Amino acid sequence: FRDKKPIVNKNKFSDYQNILNDKWKYFKAIYTQDGNRIFETEEFKKFFEENNSWLVPYAAFSYLRDINKTPEFGKWKKYRIYNKEEIDQFSSPQNTHYKDIAFYYYLQFHLHIQLTEVRNYAHKNGIAIKSDIPIGVSPRSVDAWVEPKLFNTNMQAGAPPDDFSVTGQNWGFPTYNWEEMEKDGYLWWRKRFQKFVEYFDAYRIDHILGFFRIWEIPEKDVWALTGSFNPALPYGTQELQNKGLQWDEQRFVKPYLKEHVIRAIFGKYAEDVIREYLTIDGWQSFCLKPEFDTQKKIEAHFSALGYNFTSKEIAIRDGLYALHCEVIFVKDKRKEGRFHPRISMHSSYSFRDLPDNTRRILDNIYIEYYYHRHNEFWKEQALKKLPALLSATNMLVCGEDLGMVPDSVPEVMHQLEITTLEIQRMPKKTNVEFVMPADAPYLSVCTTSTHDMNPIRAWWEENPTVTQRFYNRALGISGPAPEHCSAEIAERIVKQHLDSAAMLVILPWQDWMATDTKLRLKDPNAERINIPADPRNFWCYRMHITLEKLLSEKRFNAKMKKIIQESGR
Repeated sequence: FRDKKPIVNKNKFSDYQNILNDKWKYFKAIYTQDGNRIFETEEFKKFFEENNSWLVPYAAFSYLRDINKTPEFGKWKKYRIYNKEEIDQFSSPQNTHYKDIAFYYYLQFHLHIQLTEVRNYAHKNGIAIKSDIPIGVSPRSVDAWVEPKLFNTNMQAGAPPDDFSVTGQNWGFPTYNWEEMEKDGYLWWRKRFQKFVEYFDAYRIDHILGFFRIWEIPEKDVWALTGSFNPALPYGTQELQNKGLQWDEQRFVKPYLKEHVIRAIFGKYAEDVIREYLTIDGWQSFCLKPEFDTQKKIEAHFSALGYNFTSKEIAIRDGLYALHCEVIFVKDKRKEGRFHPRISMHSSYSFRDLPDNTRRILDNIYIEYYYHRHNEFWKEQALKKLPALLSATNMLVCGEDLGMVPDSVPEVMHQLEITTLEIQRMPKKTNVEFVMPADAPYLSVCTTSTHDMNPIRAWWEENPTVTQRFYNRALGISGPAPEHCSAEIAERIVKQHLDSAAMLVILPWQDWMATDTKLRLKDPNAERINIPADPRNFWCYRMHITLEKLLSEKRFNAKMKKIIQESGR
């Protein structure tokens, strides 16, 4: 195994799949060697006794996943439905497969030891450790298997369109059944937080907006454009009519597939699309054939062709997805006869083809729905959940409050003393292009970039017009902006953030490195971690400098220490 280290270290990216494959071989080998000895230690016995309520089902799930060769427990031959008594019996030491189940006890025990060691070392050196609470769980996870009633597995969580993706984000995991969770005081959440206390001092709530409302996408959709908020206050037809809208469900809810729409979307491929994917549905009007009447069916059709799509196949696939989004309203999935205005409906051909007066009425409905209708309602939802969860620990709580932020969110976060996330290039006010770090509130985490966007240097080259305004307005430098982001400019941006009033300033590694011409990567575009609009983007970014090399850079470290100290941090 030691011989493999220099081989994988030659890569400039994280070849995590092959590395994991080798790690699993190592885990099995070391378990065979040391497992029985470890299980006899008092330390392991104590760990098992304190954690068996989650450890036993987790280990059983992992073993069943392995022997069934799928985490989709609905496809397992046995134990598709979790039953505690059955699983306790199945996991008994008397069974021949016990050693394979206990392998996962062994791994979790060592994870506990290592995290505890890191925490103790950090605390000894005056360092606090901040962790992360993901907003969702996998539909193919032990959580969904053990407590399926807590999750809406027929729905997918995501985010409406934003700066990261014009079609929104579909994360693919189920939404929470908050009504069910409320019955036992959100015990599932509180147990998660209480476990965190053992290893961490603070945590970041990913997508804290999900505790106010979540963007919910039907399980048959790929894009997030036909999703809706949950919980929400959808409109009834009578209320829409009272607002002056002449209700026509056929026109507003069914995809608007007129011939000119087809030709506008597909261009030179229009005839092929009409022939292969559509059927006539009235005068110069079409509907999708049954085998393509959901986005998931379209996805499956093109996936069967392989992943080396031609430009034509990509254009047709995405165009077919877009046809499903040619609606003005989407039906509420829980209440019959209730409707939500489709997000970004103004960009649809369906909207553009409506009479001027109808568009004006829809504008008013849209603005009311997305910016006013839910403020107090969502505030109530958050204040039902968050206090119960936050009271489970005394850890510092940081909220990732990016996206389509309701007016009630800042109020609730301030009331509950949750720090906000402040990003210079992602202002929360619609009339502001760049946030000045100096304006960041004390209860905030101030940063230059996130994992979902380009770091400073690559962003600098995205749009020269925007960069020019940033150079003049945000940095306060007159004259034309340079084509590339120099180390001096990067350092100026870093100092802006360090000088802010924010409680915490946490900057991406790439933006620290941007301040040194010798240390930073030559290609700025090689620094990006994630592209949210690309579901097949792999998070392969790897630090290009070892920790040992970084520690030896005395000049760089002295400079960073100096500017941090000068900021008073």
